[in-house]
Amino acid sequence: MLGGSDRQRGAAAAAAAQEVVDSHRLDDTGELFGITELCGEFGITLRTIRFYEDKNLLSPRRINGARVYTRRDRARLALILRSKAIGASLAEIKHYLDLYGAKGEGRGQQMKFVIDRTDAAIVELEARRAHIDATLAELRVINATVKQALAAQPES
Repeated sequence: MLGGSDRQRGAAAAAAAQEVVDSHRLDDTGELFGITELCGEFGITLRTIRFYEDKNLLSPRRINGARVYTRRDRARLALILRSKAIGASLAEIKHYLDLYGAKGEGRGQQMKFVIDRTDAAIVELEARRAHIDATLAELRVINATVKQALAAQPES
């Protein structure tokens, strides 16, 4: 059962995820971001962004030798980081991003991929939660038993 704050955190996380998805769909607005700006926004290092570039997950433009990122690049970075957070491999992330295509023509395939991946992640997380719940129940029994035994001991 979710408590009030758990529901609020879940709703906030869902809203943030929806914002990322929505921003990925936006056409480039001409808004550009520097590498330092993205590092600060996402709490990552320059090396991390360069790593994703080396893996062809990001392709910044160059203006006077400086890397600049579009709104779409920023959304891709957010998707990469969220995907990593749920355990996706770089190969899965690249596959997902490549499915989109140049103009979104692969969006249907991308959505099917997301359904398969999220179904699997949900099953895995539910199994982990069941294991955690069972472990917590055991620990509570042990804790209560030891407290009772300690209370039954004569004072020394």
